Amino acid sequence: MAEEAALREQAEVVRRLKQDKAEPDEIAKEVAKLLEMKARLGADEGKHKFVLKTPKVSFGLVALWVVLLEVTGTRDYGPKQMAIRERVFSAIITCFKRHGAEVIDTPVFELKETLTGKYGEDSKLIYDLKDQGGELLSLRYDLTVPFARYLAMNKITNIKRYHIAKVYRRDNPAMTRGRYREFYQCDFDIAGQFDPMIPDAECLKIVHEILSDLQLGDFLIKVNDRRILDGMFAVCGVPDSKFRTICSSVDKLDKMPWEEVRSEMVGEKGLSPEAADRIGEYVQLHGGMDLVEKLLQDPKLSQNKLAKEGLGDMKLLFEYLTLFGIVGKISFDLSLARGLDYYTGVIYEAVLLQQENNHGEDSVSVGSVAGGGRYDGLVGMFDPKGRKVPCVGVSIGIERIFSILEQRLEASEEKIRTTETQVLVASAQKKLLEERLKLISELWDAGIKAEVLYKKNPKLLNQLQYCEDTGIPLVAIVGEQELKDGVVKLRVVATREEVRAA
Repeated sequence: MAEEAALREQAEVVRRLKQDKAEPDEIAKEVAKLLEMKARLGADEGKHKFVLKTPKVSFGLVALWVVLLEVTGTRDYGPKQMAIRERVFSAIITCFKRHGAEVIDTPVFELKETLTGKYGEDSKLIYDLKDQGGELLSLRYDLTVPFARYLAMNKITNIKRYHIAKVYRRDNPAMTRGRYREFYQCDFDIAGQFDPMIPDAECLKIVHEILSDLQLGDFLIKVNDRRILDGMFAVCGVPDSKFRTICSSVDKLDKMPWEEVRSEMVGEKGLSPEAADRIGEYVQLHGGMDLVEKLLQDPKLSQNKLAKEGLGDMKLLFEYLTLFGIVGKISFDLSLARGLDYYTGVIYEAVLLQQENNHGEDSVSVGSVAGGGRYDGLVGMFDPKGRKVPCVGVSIGIERIFSILEQRLEASEEKIRTTETQVLVASAQKKLLEERLKLISELWDAGIKAEVLYKKNPKLLNQLQYCEDTGIPLVAIVGEQELKDGVVKLRVVATREEVRAA
């Protein structure tokens, strides 16, 4: 075929340029042409073979990354912010480990083709970079696609893992709502062939445990299923080619009223008004097991194979969530779509709620703090033989949680400890630096978190004030009399009680 011949010729051009050590920009330009030709040919063949490898990183790429991190949408974190973050990370990691997860890490860069085409309309938010060696690279958009690449590359078919790391999105920052271009994600995933809905229910249980532990306030976990959505689109008259783009519109219903979403579907995406109105009848429904039972009897949805499968699994999921004792926080919501292309089954999103009025009659969402779902086909996209590894996972919206906790602590004026120092070694008189250093060395060797002021002859009052300012609970006071008696005076800072210890 002419296209295959052209592809071979272009590959030879790239090979020669690399062999001749041509200019990096020239190599990158020809590699880009090669990848475009491969993509076109792959689309014609219906199958694209991915290069399973981690990318090379050059000095030039690192320089580009440094420039990137200086743009708006990033931030510094002081000791108080980091103290909050460490507490939250600790709670999340403890939960992940309680559920038997192992930890992994992947490079911050991926080959561009690894990330391309996995995020629907959000693909435009990927940061693209190029390596001096000619590879087209991107900063990772999330932790899920790199995880799928990791599974395929290492031929792993069964793992329960967590991954906490930074991801990057060319998004419009909203600092007060915890929305940045560089931010952390905390992911928990279960990969492997298991009986339906048991791993999915555990992921929802994990979300419930973390949000309850962090005491962020009232919350609700919305659940839906991509198969139910696709079945709904089919019976409403949406063409197959528009499923994903209409799904992306439905996903905006938590931020826009139905009228605006309908206008986008019809005006911008070319959906018929009749199909949009039929979708509107479904996506405004939400409930629990009762709604699942109702839709199983729906004359249209019950005749659609995909929708029927999804509703059957949703019923099973609610049964398991009832056993876990968390069904009261779960809402089956047909407006939940999650625009990422890789989801294939159950999807979910946790939102924080606040009371609409003083009587507490109605609650409104104040933002998503977790999301996830089932993605059974993603690993197979990377596997040379297309072998699938079923996966389900959840990502905690950690930056949103940090913003809420920071604002709450600022409003309460609560004092935040930024160190874990247990005791300050102090002196009551001058010329006791040697004795202080000997004592603190013994404490450090015993694993006790201790500090000493870096002055030869600090005043005792200044040392005690330092403890009050930093929240250090104990002072070990060395004085001339204590040295004669072979003891140390221990003082509780909060109560000023003192004891002598040998």
